[in-house]
Amino acid sequence: MATTHKIKSGFAAPLVLNRTHFILALCLMVATFFLSRFLDRTVCSCGMLGQESIRSIADQSSTTQAVFGKNSLGWPEQGYGSQISIKIYVYDEWEVDGLKELLHGRDHSISSDSCAKGQWGSQVKIHQLLRKSSFRTVNKDEAQLFFVPSYVKCVRMKGGLNDKEINQTYVKVLKQMPYFRRSGGRDHIFIFPSGAGAHLFKAWEIYLNRSIILTPEGDRTDKRDTSAFNTWKDIIIPGNVEDSIALQNSGKNDVVKPIPLSKRKNLANFLGRAQGKVGRLQLLELSKQFPEKLEAPELKFSGPEKFGRNEYFEHLRNAKFCLAPRGESSWTLRFFEAFFVECVPVILSDQIELPFQNVLDYSQFSIKWPGTRIGVELLEYLDSITDTEIKKMLARGRQVRCLWVYAPESLGCSAMTGILWELQRKVRHFHHSAETFWLHNGSVVNRDLVPFNKWIPPMPLP
Repeated sequence: MATTHKIKSGFAAPLVLNRTHFILALCLMVATFFLSRFLDRTVCSCGMLGQESIRSIADQSSTTQAVFGKNSLGWPEQGYGSQISIKIYVYDEWEVDGLKELLHGRDHSISSDSCAKGQWGSQVKIHQLLRKSSFRTVNKDEAQLFFVPSYVKCVRMKGGLNDKEINQTYVKVLKQMPYFRRSGGRDHIFIFPSGAGAHLFKAWEIYLNRSIILTPEGDRTDKRDTSAFNTWKDIIIPGNVEDSIALQNSGKNDVVKPIPLSKRKNLANFLGRAQGKVGRLQLLELSKQFPEKLEAPELKFSGPEKFGRNEYFEHLRNAKFCLAPRGESSWTLRFFEAFFVECVPVILSDQIELPFQNVLDYSQFSIKWPGTRIGVELLEYLDSITDTEIKKMLARGRQVRCLWVYAPESLGCSAMTGILWELQRKVRHFHHSAETFWLHNGSVVNRDLVPFNKWIPPMPLP
């Protein structure tokens, strides 16, 4: 830009440039040109790389969000908090009269290890994991929740207690718990991991109607007029997948090592007992009509037709779709096992409740088909799904199956971590019952105005 100087007339006149000025200006223009080109290329290159990275991250994020919701493997902050921060008291079997019987039977002969296996082993695993949890407290006064351990399903199956004894023993135990009485059970956690749910305790509806129940079972209305599951207070938990399956090292366990889709023998399978249930009987009949599409051998508990463990999983992994119809109850362990053999689970149980629904979008990795439409239409629909679409569902299933594994919370993704998140949402700052009262100084008293710290077990229950 030319400089100017003032003359007497007051007008600005241009300053004349010499040869040196022209040469310097030309050099500056050339240098500016090449520097601009260099920067343009660099910026363009970086911009393209940035866009690709953003698209890649967005694609991954959208896939993850489609499966897990807004937060990848994280529970929404609203109602949960930004991190797990709860204090849970775990009752010891010796501190409450009768609790040892609920864990080991009337003669205390049933071991924890013998109850940790099978479909109901989650009752033992959750107890053991909570005992080792960093969120456990040994101070009842600072506890926000109280866990009452019990292996009653296992104990009942092994003859340790009968139904009448289970009912009597639960009532006896609850009478020994002042903190249960103080809240009416609202801050106490019970686990019933079988299809019968809390109905194993015949009087659950009287005594546990406000307590938090952990169960894989969300519905029993096929046999009873009422369900023990309440969406407001209870938590659906995963079934107990065998540790050797759930904790497998990828590629090391041949029993569950996935078979390429093109080499699988069947389009779909159903590996279970008929139990006289309409949907299951329909599948058995359908398999006879279309044996090349559907495998459905009725499983036996004993005899030459009984499947061994390896044989069961060998059949399970040999289909693209694993059918999970309603049986004695609405849930089935087969739904969870399917994820570990990488078979798309197909739910044929209209009333089913599923774990961690606040976080997981089940439509991304499973199928739910009306139980009233089991027939040729179902097989035709499954046959219309391409292997490309199946592979996408299986990939999403691999992302979520860690939530079916009963492992320490330190792993980050496990059934225990999910349960802790859900328990945190159940925490209330204040608990009360119809039989507890409080005074102006905040002290809690009973109907006779006896302060809480002076309550003496056994206490009357409502």
